[in-house]
Order: sequence, then C-alpha cells, then structure tokens
Amino acid sequence: MEQLVRTVRPSKPFDPAYDPNRAANPGEGKDYAPTYWIATAGPPPADDGPILGDVDVDVAIVGSGYTGLSCAIHLAREHGIKATVLEANGVAWGCSTRNGGQAQISAGRLKRSQWIERWGVDVAKKLHVEISVAFDLFRDLIRSPEIACDPEDGGHLYIAHRNKVMPSLEAESRVLNDVFGYRTRILGRDEIHRDFVRDNEAVGALYEPDGMGIHAAKLAFGYLTLARKLGARVHTSSPVLACTQKGNVFHLRTPGGIVRARAVCFATAGYTSPGLHPLTKHRLMPILSNSIVTRVLTDDERAALNFRTHIPLTDTRTLRHYYRLLPDGRVQIGSRSAITGTDAVNPKHLDRLLEGLYRKFPVLTGIKVDYSWWGWVDVSHDMMPRIFRPDPKQALFYAMGYGGNGVMYSAQAGRRMAQMVAGKGGTLDLPIFTSPLPSHGLLTPFRRIGQWGMYRWYYLKDEIL
Repeated sequence: MEQLVRTVRPSKPFDPAYDPNRAANPGEGKDYAPTYWIATAGPPPADDGPILGDVDVDVAIVGSGYTGLSCAIHLAREHGIKATVLEANGVAWGCSTRNGGQAQISAGRLKRSQWIERWGVDVAKKLHVEISVAFDLFRDLIRSPEIACDPEDGGHLYIAHRNKVMPSLEAESRVLNDVFGYRTRILGRDEIHRDFVRDNEAVGALYEPDGMGIHAAKLAFGYLTLARKLGARVHTSSPVLACTQKGNVFHLRTPGGIVRARAVCFATAGYTSPGLHPLTKHRLMPILSNSIVTRVLTDDERAALNFRTHIPLTDTRTLRHYYRLLPDGRVQIGSRSAITGTDAVNPKHLDRLLEGLYRKFPVLTGIKVDYSWWGWVDVSHDMMPRIFRPDPKQALFYAMGYGGNGVMYSAQAGRRMAQMVAGKGGTLDLPIFTSPLPSHGLLTPFRRIGQWGMYRWYYLKDEIL
C-alpha cells in the first residue's frame, strides 16, 4: 500500500443526540464525547489521517476501538498481516472511551449458571476457560511498554443491594467454586465496610479474584501506538459509507476514496449503523449508559467512605450500577440512561444516576460532578457476544455484542477474529464462535417500545418487589 501523507482536518462538534438506530453512520471527524478519560489521557497518539484516495489492502478493519485495534495487533504479531483500520471519527471514539474502565472476568451479560442452563456443563466449562485465558491475555497485553493505562488489579466485588438477592448470589458463588473451580467467596456487610468501602446499600457481596480498573482512553491510545508500531495503518475521519463485494474483493467507500480489501472485519459494537452491511443489520440492540465522575474527594470524605480499594464494583440491580474510586481520588459511577438519542440530554437521567450515588454514599450528596457523558452499549439479543464469519463464501467477520463487559474480553475477541482471518480459527468450537448474532429483523427498532416497559418492570423488581 502506498504511503499516504497525514492530513489533519478540523474536528466537527460532538453530537450528544447521536442514535445508531437512526443515523446512517457515526459521522466524520466528530469531537469525542466529553468524558473524564479523554480529558485526562493527554493528546491522542499520531494516526494515519483520513483516506485520501483509492487503495488496496489485505485486511480492512472497520472500527478503531479495543476490538479493532486488538485485531490489528494480533494480525501483525501472530500472523504477519498488516491491517488497515478505518475509523469514522477519532480513534476509539465510541464504546472504548465512554465505558467505566472496568475489566471483569466476563463477556456478555449472562452469569455462569445461565451458561449451564443454555449450553450444558461441558460447554460452560470450556467457555469459562476461554474467558480465563482472555484475562491472562489482557494482563499480558497491557504490560507492553506502549500501553500505560493505570491498571489497578485486585479483583471485583458484585455487591448485593438488597437482602433478597443474597441467596442467588450465594448460589452463584457455589457454582463458580464447585463447577468451575473458580475461587470466589461471599462477604458480609461488615467485611465490605471494613476492607473495601462503606457502601451504604451493601448487604453482602460476591468477591471474584480477577478484576481490574484501567484508564479507558489510555488503554485505547496504547493499543493504537502498539498497532502502528507493528505495521498497521489507522485512518481516522474515514467512515465506511458502503461495503460491497466485487468478485473476491470488498469495496469500502469512504469520503476520501475506495478501500479495496480481500477481507473485512467489523468491530463497530454499539455504533454499528443499520446500513453498514446486510450481515450486521439489526444484530444488536444498542442501549445507552450514563457515567459521571465527581470532583476529587477530600480527606474527610475519603475517611467517611473508607475507600480502601480501586477495584471494580458492581451492584446486583438488573439495571446495574458500576462504580469505583479512581486513582486521582474521584468517584466514577455509571448506569442505564435514556432509551433514544434524542432523550439523552434530558437532565432526569443525570438526576437518576446521582440518586444512585447518594444512596450508596450519602456523604457525597450534592457533590460537584466534573464529568458527565453517555454512550451506546452493544447488547446482543441473547446477551452474549459473537466472533463469527457469517458467510463461509465471504471473507467477512465481526466481533461485537459484549453487553457492557468488553473492556477485558475485547482483547481476546480481536485476537480470535485475527485467527479466523488468517485461517487459523478451525479449533474455535464454542457457540460464541460458531453461531451468528441473533437478529430480530425489522422488529429491532421497535423493541424500544418494549424496552420502555421493561425498564419500569426492572425498577419494580430491583427496588420494590
């Protein structure tokens, strides 16, 4: 591929009402969401600028978040293939710079007991091995000198917010210990308050030994640096407007030119436009999640909360809160948000999230919030991700559907997709590799009507019944 001269285009304003179910694409060269991560990561590393003419490449990766960049890294490192990554806006503009920075030993939204119900014990055990290997890969990857993402290792607390959820939490711990040999333990309220944090809602918790807090944007920017060091090219402000196939070659149309590729990987997650490609259309139900970061806590506030950990914390609500103490002494917390992009700016969603913060930590009532943002989560219709080649006649692949648990597993998903591209995916026999993302077809956009009702049911179930 010829060397292109990098051109920096003026950025366009961030669109807070962007909605992947309605927009033709995420835009071109838009500003980042106003996240804590972008504000504190420093300038993004150099990329290769927009596509400026027609080019021929071996592999085109659409999406420059964790998954796409991991795929580029592993194509180069393990298979000698130098990929070209196409990004509509700035590097990692979507999920990868809007999440809570929590790496957990999970992928998708189902628990281990639900894996057993769906696929049986043998498949569930193999899937657990896959997730465990993924965490080892993630730990190894972030040790790279290019990736300085402020890791805070030490486990994960799944915190019961009501007494009625303790029996199911205890049962899940037994399944993890007895079936999977994974050493979890149940903590009481006093132990949580003494050794971890004085969460006012906590009545108990399940402790998992694997879990890590990271700086979301520093992780993405580190992936970018490593991918380009290994020979990948990363083109920003280059949205894919159409993807068609002519013979054995894919033609990806961008505003600056056509990218002709022998293989295409989609890693667009919650920002997958309906018109991107027929094989990805309506395969996800994008869900909005809100996140805030407070000002730095005072010494008295730290003492009152007894925050003794920076590990990820998650509560047991269906519409769960994810939260933790950041390394610079701020509290981050996130949860569900609006149903549509046009309603995302409604202040009631911020108010609802603040109410959750105040319930957990009454001493923080009225605290100044320095950062507030929202982003789309790639929830699949069966709550599990897929890394898949949907048509054996086409060298087209996708990896997405993490349901909010992609910070860690996206590294492995990118590696698995790279193996498939290189023709080394024959041993990947788990359901997440052998079946497509389920689709609700034309009904998908109308599921928001049901989502509205389900949110109200979840609230009743989580808080009242």
